[in-house]
Amino acid sequence: MRLFISLALWFLLLIVCWPLALVMLFIFPIVWLILLPFRIVGLTLDVVFSLIKGILLFPFKLVKAI
Repeated sequence: MRLFISLALWFLLLIVCWPLALVMLFIFPIVWLILLPFRIVGLTLDVVFSLIKGILLFPFKLVKAI
């Protein structure tokens, strides 16, 4: 659904101001590549914090199961 909305907005921009829409076609992948390392770091931190949470809560799960 998000892709459909983005595509519809891009076509609307293409109709209203086609040079800006063409510039966005070239700039969007560059911005995505610049932001990619931050997304990878965010995913890594999310996994690490989930692992720490699992390790810390494991004894409580064992006590609750008994």
